[in-house]
Amino acid sequence: MRTQVAIIGGGPSGLLLGQLLHQRGIATVTLERKTKAYVLGRIRAGVLEAGLVDQLRAAGVGDRLDAEGFVHDGTVISYGDTQIRVDFAKHTNASVTVYGQTEVTRDLYAAREAMQAEMVFNVQNVQINGADSEAPSVSYMVDGQEHRIACDYVVGCDGFHGISRKTIPDAIRREYEKIYPFGWLGILSETPPVHEELIYASSEAGFALCSMRNENLSRYYIQCALDDSPDRWTDDAFWAALRERIPQEYAARLVTGPSIEKSVVPLRSFVSEPMRWGRLFLCGDAAHIVPPTGAKGLNTAASDVHYLSQGLIQLYDTGETQGIDTYSQKALARVWKAERFSWWMTSLLHHFPGQTDFDLRMQQAEVDFLQSNTHAQAVLAQNYVGLPY
Repeated sequence: MRTQVAIIGGGPSGLLLGQLLHQRGIATVTLERKTKAYVLGRIRAGVLEAGLVDQLRAAGVGDRLDAEGFVHDGTVISYGDTQIRVDFAKHTNASVTVYGQTEVTRDLYAAREAMQAEMVFNVQNVQINGADSEAPSVSYMVDGQEHRIACDYVVGCDGFHGISRKTIPDAIRREYEKIYPFGWLGILSETPPVHEELIYASSEAGFALCSMRNENLSRYYIQCALDDSPDRWTDDAFWAALRERIPQEYAARLVTGPSIEKSVVPLRSFVSEPMRWGRLFLCGDAAHIVPPTGAKGLNTAASDVHYLSQGLIQLYDTGETQGIDTYSQKALARVWKAERFSWWMTSLLHHFPGQTDFDLRMQQAEVDFLQSNTHAQAVLAQNYVGLPY
């Protein structure tokens, strides 16, 4: 098989890249390790920056997003008895849209199928060959049969555990990592959200986040031990812990119900440099991970897709290589800013083992400054709605 761009990974970043390239006549083949049903069964965050929303519309998959997504013009930060509403519209003239990542993926799959673009599921033993040459290829197995794709370029959208990043030699690749000493226990419930905007809450009992998927589907998280298990938590125990951690006015009107999904999410900050080696490019979780506190995971992947799609379109349209030559530098510059914001939000709102009274007072001072200073609120708003590409 021969194509122009081989994409490894059938999640939202690989699908969005393929869609944007296809619209410009650039041939792609996408390989996915799991089945389509498995990919669509994964529960992920759904806070979309304005830049990602614009990309989805440009890719021709914005209709359902516009019809069903919830536009949020602000968010609530609470710390103890202090509540701050950060007004995105006031400070940035922009907003975010709450629309589940599963739905983004579903829309992109539908678009890819409509354009009859090549996609292969259940691939195994993927290997990237000759990435540092002018004739790269990707080999893989399906149902015991070996296959090979010859291509011009390979894009790794295969996540933290994928093969793409590991293909870059150790002598060239440098990795930066911070593992946080706690996780998030999250549940999904068919209940109305407790508030029309997201609530990030920190209390003596720990951190909590109140989010939603739609008007009858809520997503809630509480800080938990890193080695915790969903099996240790009954639904009643989770709801009781959540009520302890959010402001009383919201706790009093919280609607509870059976969980339909429950999981523990570890928190990690991770960056791998560079994001290009020869004719191999990394996108999204293959190159970087952020803690979910700042809602940047899917959004940083989308900014990667923006820079890389523009570079590849430029190359195939004009023969110019400036876009792909500067891809890693541009993508990493924005990634590190998103990493900083996610690290800051995580550090501000969580309890850390061994935290001293001084550390707690520093958190309180930071919250007080945020509450009293409109410039600080503007900085938070600018980062939350998404820095420009």
